[in-house]
Amino acid sequence: MQRRAFVKLLAGAAMATPFSVFARAATNHRLAILVGGPAFPMESPPIKIITGALASYGYSRGQNLEIRSYGADAQLGRLPQLAKEIAASSDAVVVFGWPPANAMKATGVPTVVAVGAGDPVATGLVASLARPGGNITGISDNATTLSTKRLELLKQTKPNIHKVAMLWNKDDLGMTLRYEASANAAKSLGSAVQPLGVREPDDFADAFTTMDRDLPDAILMVADALTILNRKRVFDYAAAHRLPAIYEQDLFVRDGGLMSYGADFKESLDRAAALIDRIFKGAKPADLPFEEPTHYPFVVNLKTAKLIGLELPPNLLALADEVIE
Repeated sequence: MQRRAFVKLLAGAAMATPFSVFARAATNHRLAILVGGPAFPMESPPIKIITGALASYGYSRGQNLEIRSYGADAQLGRLPQLAKEIAASSDAVVVFGWPPANAMKATGVPTVVAVGAGDPVATGLVASLARPGGNITGISDNATTLSTKRLELLKQTKPNIHKVAMLWNKDDLGMTLRYEASANAAKSLGSAVQPLGVREPDDFADAFTTMDRDLPDAILMVADALTILNRKRVFDYAAAHRLPAIYEQDLFVRDGGLMSYGADFKESLDRAAALIDRIFKGAKPADLPFEEPTHYPFVVNLKTAKLIGLELPPNLLALADEVIE
């Protein structure tokens, strides 16, 4: 084929190709999701919420958006290698929890914290909430205020709660600081604290043995990948010993826990998606202030209350945003 004919053929092919195809190829955005536990399936609620929120900004999977999900399976030592893989193939990342956020900080890739990272200033993720100054922004929460509220709600379940067992992952700095906020709040409310830090699944058996020797009046569990994966064991222990327990996310209550008070999960993910949109459009995380949720639902499981023989006061039930029966 002569050169002139070949050039005409290429030009004709280009004219026949819709402009939108070139636009999609030129603006394809690669988003990673990183968690400390098992990777979220693509049809899981968190990814569906994020995908739906991004769709409202004009992003569509398979057209101008690619999403990949990564998880450390509660083996936090895997996070640095996962972070390197993500850095080589992603434009931005949404993380759940402090360990994934800390791993991504070292890569410099734009990162948005969705939930569960604790106080980003106290843990060293950012310089300040108003001006993060690095590659991380996202959704924060006020651990001290939330801890006080959780304990106040817990105390309303029974008048004689004097000692609260607190379970948290000692290897997660964000959750350790949240435990400390909870412990300080408990002391200010006149309750003793039974600290039960865990690092791996086998540690839960030791925690239960400690509670057997010195039974608490109630349980507060701080949420992270490790405690989420072992939540059923905590539910079973609380049920067997008829202990009221409060959790940080409503997923625990829907799965058998007694009650929860914490940031609205969907709202947090929607706002994380809004931050990702701004990053895709050129904004730097360093200039995007951390945001705080506006809605904190209180959810109660009446079936669990009946299982442990606990009659919840009407004034407590009146405070609930949702009562599961």
